[in-house]
Amino acid sequence: MNKTRIYSGPLSLFGAKAQIAALEKGLAFELVMVPFDRNDNYLPKHPEVLRVNPKAQVPVLIDDDVELFDSTQIFEYLEDRYPTPPLWPRDVAARARARQIELRADEVFFPHIYKLFGLQDDMQGAAAQAACAACQAIYGQMEKLLADRDYLAGPYSYADIGFYMACVFADRKGAGMSPATPRLIEWRTRVGERSAVRAVVDPMMQFLASQGRGVPAFLKRQ
Repeated sequence: MNKTRIYSGPLSLFGAKAQIAALEKGLAFELVMVPFDRNDNYLPKHPEVLRVNPKAQVPVLIDDDVELFDSTQIFEYLEDRYPTPPLWPRDVAARARARQIELRADEVFFPHIYKLFGLQDDMQGAAAQAACAACQAIYGQMEKLLADRDYLAGPYSYADIGFYMACVFADRKGAGMSPATPRLIEWRTRVGERSAVRAVVDPMMQFLASQGRGVPAFLKRQ
């Protein structure tokens, strides 16, 4: 058995972040998929997830005697423990900007997407339209960052992993990108073609399809 384990779920945005990061680092790990039900819950709760995470959520990383939860904390640990290849910029200011983008993906962008989870039957209503508009505004901000670079913070980083996965879920819930952000669409393609990203996102989309759920058009494989 590998010494490193990641507990995730078939439709866990944050678990996918941790998986992609570990693959980008070339880390050999055992992936444990926790039980999932059709109501977008992870039930019954896995005992190791309950033991490690007081929030009872994936992802959980166990690496020797280190036990962590929260995708951002896992990012930080992986960077310290396995520094090559780097996934935070080396420059201090650039690294701070990358961390801020990753935080915005989780704490500013995703909350708008989360609102849409319960509004799928009323996407023309005021609440859903406001959430979608907020997502479009954030896309516009990211578009500006890409005016002179291929990735959001300069080199490919955890910021790209985090925002990409949030974009996948935004598209699933009706707040996808529009032609108004062509550079961001190109960035999405660039990130989505990475082998570590495909290794995690393709099975997620296959799981969706197996349940008769919609798969974003940009992720449908020929």
